[in-house]
Amino acid sequence: MIAMTFPVASAPDMSAAGARLDGVRLSRAGRVVFEGLDLVLPERRIGLVGDNGSGKSTLLRLLNGLLLPDAGTVEVCGLETRAHRRALPGLAGFVFQNVDHQIIFPTVGEEIAFGPLEQGMGKAGAHARANHLLAAHGCAGWEGRAVEELSEGQKQLVCILAALAGGPRLLLLDEPFASLDLPTRLFLSERLAGLDLQVVMATHDLHLLEGFDRVIWLDRGRIAADGAPGAVLAAYADHARAKAAAQGSLP
Repeated sequence: MIAMTFPVASAPDMSAAGARLDGVRLSRAGRVVFEGLDLVLPERRIGLVGDNGSGKSTLLRLLNGLLLPDAGTVEVCGLETRAHRRALPGLAGFVFQNVDHQIIFPTVGEEIAFGPLEQGMGKAGAHARANHLLAAHGCAGWEGRAVEELSEGQKQLVCILAALAGGPRLLLLDEPFASLDLPTRLFLSERLAGLDLQVVMATHDLHLLEGFDRVIWLDRGRIAADGAPGAVLAAYADHARAKAAAQGSLP
């Protein structure tokens, strides 16, 4: 497939706060996911789309150091991920698709304070930061609430706040709204839109990306299209419809 490139709205120079991949090669479980991948990601809002197995989640994990490339380099906020892997959690917050893969503490306050504590902040300061974040997002008084009593949407908001607690410059989200109903998705999407940091989100909910600055369509580890949301989302939707028609039935 020949990659399609569409114009992207002009954006400020955010090279120090963005990410760059140069000649990245990565294999997982004996399968080559990326081969010579080059990307520069300076825009404030970037969406990732593609079929399951296209490389979206793997790309996000490269950006926060959960995975390291077999060859080539990945830089985040000006830091090469091999050399600065331990610094990445404070620069690139990560939100998983499944909240159960992220939440590890019994109460909301403990969960959100964990990141600052890991960065060396004192207990009082870490919990003060947690309370500040909760209040800023309409959740004042949640610190002592048991996580298990929260709704799925509330848990996902806690995961987002926990990722923000460390003060990252880049927020990475891997299908964060997959298990949520539409009103909850829209509510959380509005929260994300108001954040003053760079966001890279992988999702199958194409309408959530319509206001983004840039969308990248990945297809089997290659860039199928890259540019303004309207053009890229339309191209990907056409691909999905053609694929569905060709299948005739679920695989």
